[in-house]
Amino acid sequence: MKLSIHQQILLHPTASFAFDPTFHKPDHFATEDNEWQPGIRWQTWLCEGKPLGLKFVNESNANNPSITLHIYSNAKLSQKTLDFLTYEVRYRYNLDIDLDPFYRQFEKDKILGPIIKKWNGMRPGHPGSLYEYLIIGVVLQNATVRRSIQMFKNLIEKYGTKLEFDGKILWCFWKPGALHNVLEEELRLLKIGYRAKFIKRIDDYFYSSAINEQQLRTKDQKTQMEELLKLYGVGPATVWYLLFDVFHHWDFFNHISPWEQKIYSKLFFNKDPENPVTVEKLLKYFERFGKYKQLAVHYIWEDL
Repeated sequence: MKLSIHQQILLHPTASFAFDPTFHKPDHFATEDNEWQPGIRWQTWLCEGKPLGLKFVNESNANNPSITLHIYSNAKLSQKTLDFLTYEVRYRYNLDIDLDPFYRQFEKDKILGPIIKKWNGMRPGHPGSLYEYLIIGVVLQNATVRRSIQMFKNLIEKYGTKLEFDGKILWCFWKPGALHNVLEEELRLLKIGYRAKFIKRIDDYFYSSAINEQQLRTKDQKTQMEELLKLYGVGPATVWYLLFDVFHHWDFFNHISPWEQKIYSKLFFNKDPENPVTVEKLLKYFERFGKYKQLAVHYIWEDL
């Protein structure tokens, strides 16, 4: 699909703001729906069922954080759709977050202080919807990075839409619920193994409107956690990723996976990863960051 209609919006994030570490996360799962170079990010975006091509261009100076958002579509978007898209972009990329209290509290911290200085203005966030995040989470389960990338490539090239805009060709996610009539056996032919059942069940939740991301955002953390754990294939590890990346809870940190346990043991205690510090001790260590536990981990992880 060639997207020839061009509209644009000027976005003003709160200060302080750093474009590149906000819009490019090297530790995020590599997919064919985005491209980045310093100062510019291209990505696809499904907005109200419409496949769009977005181009974010950094226009910031020291006193005025600003981004020009170029929007490419196959038909002119209404003001209502543009307003909703703007809201979603600001929400998912945390363009309105006030980082100053976090910085003031930890600017002199032995570990966090130098990292805050280096990455000042970096926002946490994830550009995908809850549905997209869940699908990516499934293909990341129990697989090497190369295998996960191949599985996602197979899925998006089968069910997604190839978009051409601004000289780029990128794939756009399919609509939530679009796999309702797809048999599990058909998904297995894409070499995703047991994950076919997980993907089918997740897609069915959205097809039947059993879960609604917009409504879930308005609920408290406990309710969100309970609703997410009802989803087939979603466990404690996935939930705390979701609560941080998708629902923006900076304090939720109650699970450490075995591979993270090894890294944190070496990073914070200089312990042999094959003889790691206990999870209980690591969780207690992160209590020092209080209501910013997960945000602190994000900064440390991105710096690493």
